[in-house]
Amino acid sequence: MSGHSRRDAMKALGGGLAGLVASGTAFAYQEKPQKFAPEQLVDSGHRFFGTISRGLAQVVEEATRRWGQPNAYVLGQEASGAFVAGARFGEGTMYTRNAGDQRIFWQGPSLGFDAGADGARTMMLVYNLPAVGAIYRRFGGVDGSAYLVGGFGFTALTADDVVIVPIRSGVGARLGVNLGYLKFTPKSTWNPF
Repeated sequence: MSGHSRRDAMKALGGGLAGLVASGTAFAYQEKPQKFAPEQLVDSGHRFFGTISRGLAQVVEEATRRWGQPNAYVLGQEASGAFVAGARFGEGTMYTRNAGDQRIFWQGPSLGFDAGADGARTMMLVYNLPAVGAIYRRFGGVDGSAYLVGGFGFTALTADDVVIVPIRSGVGARLGVNLGYLKFTPKSTWNPF
């Protein structure tokens, strides 16, 4: 192989590797996200929800006290409705410090003593996420709601060691307690199961 063709081959190989590293796709999907400080979450929530609320700061503080610092969070919007049985659908973006941002969708059924409908802006704190791709599964938990017009509320959903804490600020009328799960997917679907 001549010096010229060897140089061209090395240049092509280097360009290909640089393209993979620049895109981050091959590596970020498996990389464990780094943690966020509570102040970063409150600032992000402030920008997302419009105005800083004492309620939001208290919810983030309580979640941090219980589960520590999250290594990812989701900002999005969702709609749900129930009369004994219900469903929830949402979409947003999952943010990480070192593994990139990713579009994400969630949906799930619920069953319980629950009635009403609501639309909400949602911030989900994600704890112990081993890799970005580990979000794509079902997370179960118990949810309780009691509001008319609006307010902040949070619950915790788990699967293995991963904990997701949805913080919702919504409008609507909702009263009840239900059992259900959220399933996270990379694409939108109307199937809540």
